Amino acid sequence: MNQSTQSSLLGLSLAELTEWVKQKGQPAYRGQQLYQWIYQKGVKSLSEITVFSKQWREEISDVPIGRSVIHYRSVAPDATVKYLLKLADSNIIETVGIPSYKRLTVCVSSQVGCPMACDFCATGKGGFVRNLEAHEIIDQVLTVQEDFGRRVSHIVFMGMGEPLLNTKNVLAAVRVLNQDVGIGKRSITISTVGIRDRIRQLAQHKLQVTLAVSLHASNQRLREHLIPSARSFPLADLVAECREYVKLTKRRISFEYVLLAGFNDLPDHARELAKNLRGFQCHVNLIPYNPINEVDYQRPTDEQIQAFVNALEQQNIAVSVRYSRGLEANAACGQLRASRVGDVVALKN
Repeated sequence: MNQSTQSSLLGLSLAELTEWVKQKGQPAYRGQQLYQWIYQKGVKSLSEITVFSKQWREEISDVPIGRSVIHYRSVAPDATVKYLLKLADSNIIETVGIPSYKRLTVCVSSQVGCPMACDFCATGKGGFVRNLEAHEIIDQVLTVQEDFGRRVSHIVFMGMGEPLLNTKNVLAAVRVLNQDVGIGKRSITISTVGIRDRIRQLAQHKLQVTLAVSLHASNQRLREHLIPSARSFPLADLVAECREYVKLTKRRISFEYVLLAGFNDLPDHARELAKNLRGFQCHVNLIPYNPINEVDYQRPTDEQIQAFVNALEQQNIAVSVRYSRGLEANAACGQLRASRVGDVVALKN
């Protein structure tokens, strides 16, 4: 990471922080202290670092660490927590903490809003503002970790935005989250609807992360209805690039598939999907639709879901059903949306 363009200290490595303190005329060991206070203690202002002299704290008090402010916090009955985080430019992003007995998963955003405009997704309905910087992604994980008072174990890039349209900052954040925050790469999932050549480019990095590709349809016609970008990146081309990814990385791909009653949830759709995916390492995650106000798609019944599962299993496709957490707090898959501070009242209702 180039320090000359670095707008905050969060995201810098130990070596980079050490170089920064030396440039400020401080001894090298201050870099280790700064590193610990940023990544382990979660300090939000340099003026709070009590091991630094009062005089130096005053001198550097205006240097931003790069932490956000919790603008709103909503807790669902299942203990899932949705956060509205206010960034330095007053944009609002959403982050979700999903606890279980053994895990604490953070669903992070990679953009303010999303340009993909998927028909069933609230985030896309809100439009696109900008990419998130690496420190703004890392901050989401630290915020959830501090609020829950327990270590984050898993990260999914399934919040607001299309991660592969912000690859540089997403990969920079993954490096820091792995090396500096201490989260294993195999516990990090990057989700994409599929951007031409970007999956191939991601494969070149040979990361040990999990790639999740949002298909949501078993054929090109249905996919174009749901995902506008599918018109320029046909399903056949996307699946071919996914096959190449598996060959290069030796890593299994997860395919996300939102089940919409009467639209893409019939056993015939499952068999058509299986035909597309046969012959390489993959797994299908079925996600029963989570309702939003703007469209009238319906959630399938348990019987319809099971029929789809059975049809896939009969075709020897690995499949599971992911029942989204945080539904009551509008924190479930497809329910996150961008907002600025003035719009938060509408989000609360």
